[in-house]
Amino acid sequence: MVTFKKWFPYPVFFFSKKEKKQILEALREAEKDTSGEIRVHLEYKARGPVFGHAKKVFHKIGMTRTAQRNGVLIFLATKDKKFAVLGDVGIDEKVPHGFWNDVVQILQDHFKQDKFAEGISEAILRIGMKLKAYFPFKKTDKNELSDDISY
Repeated sequence: MVTFKKWFPYPVFFFSKKEKKQILEALREAEKDTSGEIRVHLEYKARGPVFGHAKKVFHKIGMTRTAQRNGVLIFLATKDKKFAVLGDVGIDEKVPHGFWNDVVQILQDHFKQDKFAEGISEAILRIGMKLKAYFPFKKTDKNELSDDISY
């Protein structure tokens, strides 16, 4: 369990403008070499177990609407101090068990130091590198999902 130190847990105010910009730049950089889609979603608290709640959010925000079913969600419950990383079925069918372990470790290490934007940005870049091997970018690919942080 990671203990967050950030004092203001309301999702829409959790990141400064500078931190939001950093995360959005990481998303653009990560997605330029893969057809995979990466989203970041923040909520105040998870209703029930964090992974189960994140799965509901995954569907609600349209992560399953990509042509190759290759979306990835980083979900963060700011008050509950919990997070989850989920990949869609197209990814899960191709990658080995434990595929997201290094991404989870990056997030945990940064969150323990109260470096949320840095952790999410680094995790996004790692996800992009990992997805590139299974879902390389093609000239016909388009950005299927918004890159904005959702709440």
